[in-house]
Amino acid sequence: MLASDVFFKYLKTEWESVDDKIQRQIVGFDDKVMMVNVRFEKGGVGALHNHPHSQVTHIAEGKFEVTIGEETNVLEKGDSFHVPSEVYHGVVCLEAGMLVDVFSPMREDFVQ
Repeated sequence: MLASDVFFKYLKTEWESVDDKIQRQIVGFDDKVMMVNVRFEKGGVGALHNHPHSQVTHIAEGKFEVTIGEETNVLEKGDSFHVPSEVYHGVVCLEAGMLVDVFSPMREDFVQ
């Protein structure tokens, strides 16, 4: 079974560049669940997409315009959202910040 270390050290874990305004840092995972920090600069766009994983996201910092299905809402630090499996969703970063994404099952495409 593919899995991360049991302890996560924020300052010792590298960030992966997704694009020029977005970086991700894998916190921990096994085959059932995965947590990922996603850092955005203002103007960064998580384009509309879907996947078979259920997703819950917490806004740790910043402000984001979040679209899930046909609904769009502005969320900020302390807010969260849930994306059911296969539903199209995306974000636009309005104020620099960080999202904490949790996926079930884990995103194998993030560790290949």
